[in-house]
Amino acid sequence: MTKDQKETSPGAFSGTSGSGSSGSSKDSTIISKSILIKGEIAGEEDLTIQGRVEGTMTLKNNHATVGPSGHLIGDLHGKLISVEGEVQGNLFAEEKIHLKSSAVVEGDMKAPVISLQEGAKFKGRIDMDTGGARQRSSFRPSGSPGSKHS
Repeated sequence: MTKDQKETSPGAFSGTSGSGSSGSSKDSTIISKSILIKGEIAGEEDLTIQGRVEGTMTLKNNHATVGPSGHLIGDLHGKLISVEGEVQGNLFAEEKIHLKSSAVVEGDMKAPVISLQEGAKFKGRIDMDTGGARQRSSFRPSGSPGSKHS
């Protein structure tokens, strides 16, 4: 392979270096299209799924991406989660979950910030309560007991 042919061959499980959101160099791994992984995945680097993963993924301090051809069956825990492909399981992010327009998610999502682009398909519950009782206020919807309706 020549210096100009650094592209990962189809079906490869490759680790590459890239720049993280903080501007520092950070390791990143890609699970490419023809790869199937069954079991638990845990790590301390960013991960992109373009293949199929069946099992729990734990990347608590990192960015997890389910790419356009990616399919995840199982729960995903990460700092930031982006979905372009399909997920059948729950998503838990420390900072943000972002579903792009091609995303199909069936499962619950929990994160302080959750965004869905127009066209994203989602079936499940959303929980953005990060502060517990601290976030609760005396606000009562208009249909609450004690309110008057005409």
